[in-house]
Amino acid sequence: MMKNKIMYEGELDLNGLIIPCYVLEDGTRVLSGSAMQTALKMVDEDDPNKSGTRLARYMGQKSLQKYLFKDKELNHYEALICQRGKQKINGYESSILVDICDAFLEARKNIKLSSRQEIIADHCEILMRAFAKVGITALVDEATGYQYDREKDELQKILKAYISEELLPWQKRFPDVFYKELFRLNGWNFTIRDIKKRPGVIGTWTRKLIYEQLPKGVLSELEDSVPKSESGNKTARYHQLLTEDVGHPSLMAQIYKIIALFQLSDNMKDVWYQFNKMKMRESGQIELPFDFDEDGHTIELPKRANNKESQKKSDKHSPKTIKHKRYEQSLF
Repeated sequence: MMKNKIMYEGELDLNGLIIPCYVLEDGTRVLSGSAMQTALKMVDEDDPNKSGTRLARYMGQKSLQKYLFKDKELNHYEALICQRGKQKINGYESSILVDICDAFLEARKNIKLSSRQEIIADHCEILMRAFAKVGITALVDEATGYQYDREKDELQKILKAYISEELLPWQKRFPDVFYKELFRLNGWNFTIRDIKKRPGVIGTWTRKLIYEQLPKGVLSELEDSVPKSESGNKTARYHQLLTEDVGHPSLMAQIYKIIALFQLSDNMKDVWYQFNKMKMRESGQIELPFDFDEDGHTIELPKRANNKESQKKSDKHSPKTIKHKRYEQSLF
């Protein structure tokens, strides 16, 4: 039987960077290895045709090891030999491109890179603004046409992989830098007193930026499954219901992707602008879900509207599709 048989193929257009992509018989999404390396500028300017071995060479550079292989197996970046008829195509599982970008951007923050590594890191930043780790699967599916021929029970398979049958003990999932960056982006002081007064809108942002980006159906299942008290209040956090082998790694990948987005942004308005750009290919252009002042800081809604007139005023600062609620108890 032919191994790694290509069933669907297409091209990703990432802001003008064209990368051939494939879906294998077992559903694995794959990107062309040579095109990945070209997009990352892992080429010799005088002989770009040598890019076929460049990726493996960079994966072996000692200065990058701690960033490339953090929490990853040694074979994580192994190439896949895919079959299209009699033709063999070298490729990589699609999310590996995001892992490489993450590693180079992290390395750039912590060590002195070579001139070529700096160029690669710059292109990693461009790519990170063009796609999201969760979204790249959808991008491949759209480009190859696989989205129109998925198995009917794929949602149930996803839910089974993501949702744990038992409530897991609470563990801290959101690192402090997530909240520190949120406060910085809104011009808030990151002090104990201000943290205790954490605005309820942070729960709304966390839901939208993190939990809504998990595969379709996961958040709805979490909402239905989270235990509640007799009064209807949630008694556990959503992440306690995620599986350790699939759900938690996906959650943490999304958290750190958003942290990277925070760190690349000047204010919260910039965050939503860049986030919306990443989401365009999945669901089309979406409007900024909040209003901002001239410094790009979020305009907070008044806690209560005392009368119809004040309610009308608050409506000017809040899209009707967004309801600001306190989600902290179930989200964090």
